[in-house]
Amino acid sequence: MDAVVEALLRKKLEKLKETLLSYRKVIVAYSGGVDSSFLLKYCVDSLGKDQTTAVTAVSPTYTRKELQTAQKIAHGLGVSHKIINTSEVDDPNFKANPENRCYYCKSELFSRLQSLAKKEKAGFVLDGTNADDLKDYRPGSLAKNELGVKSPLAEVNLSKEEIRAASKELGLKTWDAPQMSCLASRFAYGQEIRLEDLSRIEKAENYIRSLGFKMVRLRHYRLADETLLARLEVDKKDIKKVTSCQLPVASYLKKLGYNYITLDLEGYRSGSMNIGITGGKI
Repeated sequence: MDAVVEALLRKKLEKLKETLLSYRKVIVAYSGGVDSSFLLKYCVDSLGKDQTTAVTAVSPTYTRKELQTAQKIAHGLGVSHKIINTSEVDDPNFKANPENRCYYCKSELFSRLQSLAKKEKAGFVLDGTNADDLKDYRPGSLAKNELGVKSPLAEVNLSKEEIRAASKELGLKTWDAPQMSCLASRFAYGQEIRLEDLSRIEKAENYIRSLGFKMVRLRHYRLADETLLARLEVDKKDIKKVTSCQLPVASYLKKLGYNYITLDLEGYRSGSMNIGITGGKI
């Protein structure tokens, strides 16, 4: 790392520690991903285990593999880890999948976390939003702001790349983990989020990862005649590789109910379903 870049990162990390110390006692919205794992580690190191509680929300939009990862990391940090069940999939507003779908999910989640914070006398609820996230369309941010949730990583302007570098230095295994997001993000806006489709997507992505692909997104489309189309996104460097697995992938996805299977030649892009909402900036 360049000396100037490293010095800037150190300054941001010092500011992060100062910010966390000012919170005294916190609840961390914890998914087990790169950002929330780094935030949780920093909270534990700065505030101590007794002043930090990790809370993971479980629903059909959250994969079992992610839950297992979150539990393992939290256990390794020795921090209190609570698991709550959320019911966004039962909310008609969420199920209808409008462009502000995430608002309804985050409203429930952060309301639950704020209630828990009051019960445990924690001053703040924190989430792992980073500086790069602010560049994408994030309707859940409105719920976060309404409910007074803090995003210290974004507040000190830490980018995803910086968080990965700092995570590696701290010995966190998540430092090079692929970017994750809830399974609802795989649906085209305006198409109903159905439980059977969430399960279908999770099985499809797990299978493709089992073939050696680290980053996988299956974008799900239910067409007018109820036929299903899958648009696969993998890392650009893996596009040629996935074509060598064409037959087993196609066969598996057909068994899951997909009628049409396509490969996105642009590769994985975070927020690719937001084209048109963000002006095409991904």
